[in-house]
Amino acid sequence: MIAALDTPQLAKVDTERLLAKVSASRLNCFHTCRLKFYFRYVLGLVKEATGALHVGKSVHWALQQWSKARWYGQPLDTESLKQGFDLHWESSQEKDPVAWEIDEEPKQKDKAWGLVDMYLRDTPIPAEEKPEGVEVSIEADLPDGLPRLVGVIDLVRPGGVVVDFKTSASTPFIAQAIHRNETQLSAYGILHREATGRDASGFELHHLVKTKVPKLVVTHVGAMTDQREQKFLRQVESYVEGVEREDFVPAPSLACSSCEFFHECQLWPEVRK
Repeated sequence: MIAALDTPQLAKVDTERLLAKVSASRLNCFHTCRLKFYFRYVLGLVKEATGALHVGKSVHWALQQWSKARWYGQPLDTESLKQGFDLHWESSQEKDPVAWEIDEEPKQKDKAWGLVDMYLRDTPIPAEEKPEGVEVSIEADLPDGLPRLVGVIDLVRPGGVVVDFKTSASTPFIAQAIHRNETQLSAYGILHREATGRDASGFELHHLVKTKVPKLVVTHVGAMTDQREQKFLRQVESYVEGVEREDFVPAPSLACSSCEFFHECQLWPEVRK
């Protein structure tokens, strides 16, 4: 990985590496903006993490510890989790520095813990419920010589219900939440089947919403369908075709305002050999 450049440069594309494995996050990035994919996965440009990203990762870490404690049958009280959260908040920034605004960090830390504390109070998951899996890393072969699918599932509840934790700045609408996360949930469905030999019975999106008073929104999604799986495989096929053509074109949109590569995109020379 290399640091971000003032003027991004053309680089040789390691097609073999890019097509060896694929994840839902890579697919989403590629189909959102292929130039963004180029900056991130071909050039390997790295930017300092934003406060919002650090909040999301810290909340995810805390929920992972909570889930693992139930998985192992070990009690984890709120005070102990808070102590671990404080340590993780600091130590994780040693590896991945955060670009904080002035006086922003204390407020964001309080907001992050407020989300965790809210979830522990309002979660629909019983304290005595033992997960089938927590932070499970899985790989699966896809048909027709497509890249190998990789991913990590946050939580699998009894009966094969796959749970994905999200932090959100605003309350999600059900239809939009399902549509926005369809690629990721389809990938989880394929990976779950690879790991267990059976289809997931359904999916749950647990959105921890960063409103003034934090709240939890749980969206239930039905079991994987053949139509959704075929749609996902078509997305992978499109990814393969685009990478093989080195088709890394920009896709200007409203999302550009929050893209970490906005500066590099403006300087992109648009040279094609």
